[in-house]
Amino acid sequence: MRREIEEIPAAVTRLLERSDADLRAAGALLAERDPAVLVTVARGSSDHAATFLKYACEITAGVPVASLGPSIASIYHAKLRLERAGCLAVSQSGQSPDIVAMAKSVREAGAATVALTNVEGSPLAAACDGNVALQAGPEKSVAATKSFVTAIVAGLAILGHWRADDRLLEALSALPQHFEAAIACDWSAFVEALSHRDSLFVLGRGPAAAIAAEAALKFKETCGMHAEAYSAAEVLHGPVAIVGKGFPVLGLVARDAAEESAVDTLARIEKQGGSVFATTGRIASGTGLPFVETGHALTDALALSVSFYGFVEALARSRGLDPDSPPHLRKVTETV
Repeated sequence: MRREIEEIPAAVTRLLERSDADLRAAGALLAERDPAVLVTVARGSSDHAATFLKYACEITAGVPVASLGPSIASIYHAKLRLERAGCLAVSQSGQSPDIVAMAKSVREAGAATVALTNVEGSPLAAACDGNVALQAGPEKSVAATKSFVTAIVAGLAILGHWRADDRLLEALSALPQHFEAAIACDWSAFVEALSHRDSLFVLGRGPAAAIAAEAALKFKETCGMHAEAYSAAEVLHGPVAIVGKGFPVLGLVARDAAEESAVDTLARIEKQGGSVFATTGRIASGTGLPFVETGHALTDALALSVSFYGFVEALARSRGLDPDSPPHLRKVTETV
């Protein structure tokens, strides 16, 4: 897992260079279709990547995005009306039968479909109008890292070409060097707060909420910890009630329009007794964690995932666990 985290900058470089034509073609497909809505098909870490892209699309393009439950096609055999839709189907392996079935159903319903996969010639790629190879290279750790990051970068590049957003495309081209710096961020201060804990909250808002969901999954997968992800707004609608003295809270805060509200929530939780650690320099109390500024709100949020991956891999080992091979899990999960 650590080796694959360190490969993220190179994987992103390969993606932007080797899949450039496919990224442009996917952007052109969406521009031609001019979808009134975008839908996503994914599970696990890939679904968290899709959630990140949902926020990115809605914020920058004003096009609503809906996540489709794959069982709609694979189990319920329902037909959707998607004549003016685009679709991003995201899967590291591109092999899960329910993801493939949903992508086929969406295409048959009239949507323009693009697969984001890390395996050339996968069934998912064959089921879609277009395919972007993520170029992450073999990923042997059960916990996805570089394929998660490259899936988001691919989606953002498609968005950039679709909307002719040169600023976003320029920010993506600078990401490999920023990811190198993100890997080097030292979050070891958070380890002590978790030394005698098996439960925590991970908070984010906007695109960072998707990173929070991914982080909570990785705490479960690699560290055997019960981590729950919430929007920094949603947590106040009930879940905050369980926060007591020393309850650990990780705030994944990006440099965007949601930073102020996220900081306000974290300050409230800290006053309630929570042990708050956050990627912002704006908290008056709690502990700030180092972060990388990339010059763009969307890529700032994505860089947080890279720093977190390095941290959670080390945390798993400090707890005597093997993050490369979590119990009861396989690299390729095939669901119906």
